Amino acid sequence: MSTPLEDAMDTLIRIFHHYSGKEGDRYKLSKRELKDLLTSELTDFFSGQKDPLLVDKIMKDLDSNQDNEVDFHEFVILVAALTVACNNFFEEQQKEEGY
Repeated sequence: MSTPLEDAMDTLIRIFHHYSGKEGDRYKLSKRELKDLLTSELTDFFSGQKDPLLVDKIMKDLDSNQDNEVDFHEFVILVAALTVACNNFFEEQQKEEGY
């Protein structure tokens, strides 16, 4: 039986490969695949975004080797950064509520 953290890791891997396998290199996300993943899997985060170039900016920031694709390592950096931001928000909310 796996632990919740192991389940979370498995989920990240499965989600990445669900989207990366649609076109081009099956181990990397194209810009279209990245956009599909972000809009489908991070709906709360992206629903309030009005910048039409947001995906382009995220792609540029993540694509450290500048191959115009996002590999799993680059994707995990995005997930980690968003998780840290959410944790910081949670901690601030707890402080404001006196916890």
